[in-house]
Amino acid sequence: MIGKLSGIIDGFGSDYILLDVSGVGYLVHCSPRTLQQCGQTGDPASFLIDTHVREDAINLYGFKDAMEQQWFRLLTSVQGVGARVGMAILGACPAERLGFAIASGDKAAIQAADGVGPKLALRIVTELKDKAGKIDLQMSAPKLEAKISGKSTAPASVDQDAVSALVNLGYAKTDAFQAVLQAKQKAENDNIGLSDIIRLALKELSA
Repeated sequence: MIGKLSGIIDGFGSDYILLDVSGVGYLVHCSPRTLQQCGQTGDPASFLIDTHVREDAINLYGFKDAMEQQWFRLLTSVQGVGARVGMAILGACPAERLGFAIASGDKAAIQAADGVGPKLALRIVTELKDKAGKIDLQMSAPKLEAKISGKSTAPASVDQDAVSALVNLGYAKTDAFQAVLQAKQKAENDNIGLSDIIRLALKELSA
């Protein structure tokens, strides 16, 4: 089983990279976002690898980090989400934002991916909402991006501290994610501090 490949980029396809590893070319499928970030032909590159074996093919799927790989595995555990759709979702919604999207029930973020309709987006959110909170907070909690156009965000550490504080108070991590997201959206002050985020989030949780 291949766990990681490091080599030189030898070429690109629409959804894959050709990676030269000591003279052997490996075709590694990647998300659109990873393809954009991995460099140019001739550059060194490393990928964590998932191997999918079928009767007619052996496919390699590459990831820039463990978080992207972990989300791919979770996504493809949902009925109706194959490897291609899983990669499309990671291209439409980066792994570092996916936990918040799922925890907050943001079906639109999932449905933005090619091949994902309303029913499948709902199934993904429903089945993974509880699992989203189990991914390490440091990995899965991004800088919260307000959905109101033009609103800035607090540093990621403040958002993470707010979620951690709510979890310490006994709230489920997924509920804490959603409450912090809603608090940030409703805040009048763009540079809202930790204590205010917690106060507003607690109000959301008690509503």
